[in-house]
Amino acid sequence: MNRREFLVSSTIAAGALAAGGCASYQPTPNPLTGSRPATTPSVYEMRVYTIAPGKAEDLHNRFRNHTLPLFQRHGIESVGYFMPTDPTDQRLHFLIRYPSREQREIRWKAFGADPDWQAAYKASEAKGGLVTKAENPFFIRTDYSPAHRTGNVSKGGVFELRTYTTPPGLLPNLDARFRDHTIKLFAKHGMTNWLYFHKTADQPGADVTLAYFLAHASQAAAKASFASFGADPAWKAAREASEKNAGGSLTAPGGVKSVFLAATDYSPTR
Repeated sequence: MNRREFLVSSTIAAGALAAGGCASYQPTPNPLTGSRPATTPSVYEMRVYTIAPGKAEDLHNRFRNHTLPLFQRHGIESVGYFMPTDPTDQRLHFLIRYPSREQREIRWKAFGADPDWQAAYKASEAKGGLVTKAENPFFIRTDYSPAHRTGNVSKGGVFELRTYTTPPGLLPNLDARFRDHTIKLFAKHGMTNWLYFHKTADQPGADVTLAYFLAHASQAAAKASFASFGADPAWKAAREASEKNAGGSLTAPGGVKSVFLAATDYSPTR
């Protein structure tokens, strides 16, 4: 996929959305902080680029030297940039934020048309494309997500992106369990809750997907934290009650995915 094709496909994918996902959002107080998300929530775009073989440093240099400053010029907020801790997984994950989907379209179009971006793109790809695949789902924060923050979130550790798929109709049940129990128990067992997301309404799987980020001191610390979390009687009781109420598991078979990520040197969130 060349740049023109990718920009067009991104615009088409985004064009039908909008207000549907935002209008249904009813913010409630965050159980950890008591704060409320904005009535009109920000829209997050999580872009995942599969890097062409041997092109990782070229892509990182383009982000360091060109993309991030140009995003800032066009009002696109850089939230975090991450690479998997598994060196065989060459996918750059990054989060950017906009005031709305309408503003996303305006700002992304202006970025793509910027002569400085076009020159940087052309120069960086003179010896071949840097990205072989690009994905860009759109999200809003859940009502129980901690407030948006950047900076030293992981305190030198790692991030974990976890994605859950529920059976049809059970996403509200999963949300209730996270809101009332899970995020508090994660914190109890040494995990840092960063951001929790639902897909915006027009995205594939929007009604069955929860995606969220945790931060850990290390992957070994994550393993130890989840072991103690899993053995906690409070978690066992919450899980049993929630599954009894729902008539079964709140996650579909194979519906829990995890990838460990390390912040890049240019990421605003570390």
